[in-house]
Amino acid sequence: MEIKVLTNAEEEIMQILWRLKKAFIKEILEKFSEPKPAYSTVSTIIRILFEKGFVKYKAYGRTYQYFPVISKDEYRKTRMSSFVRNYFSNSYQKMVSFFVREDFITVKEMDKIMEVLSKEEKEKHKKR
Repeated sequence: MEIKVLTNAEEEIMQILWRLKKAFIKEILEKFSEPKPAYSTVSTIIRILFEKGFVKYKAYGRTYQYFPVISKDEYRKTRMSSFVRNYFSNSYQKMVSFFVREDFITVKEMDKIMEVLSKEEKEKHKKR
């Protein structure tokens, strides 16, 4: 199944649902800072998320409780793969070089990242 790209508004609502795990529209609205969107706006976006396959719901009479069916990790993995493919010729090395060159990350931070990656790689091999 292809995971579709979310608009900014859809992603904002998904971030809230991923945190809450399940929620009614009223509970989602409570998590927005001021100025809060209209109830009908959130309701429409939730309906779009349902159509895109990101959420499902449980009905309680005429009220619906929504929950994510695509995890944040699944979405992150798909978006990152697409990002690296589209902007860095499918090369994570080019992406990291870009981040260092543009001062988004320091060499010292990169060394710490390498330590973490090395530990995770060792753990992965232990599990095999």
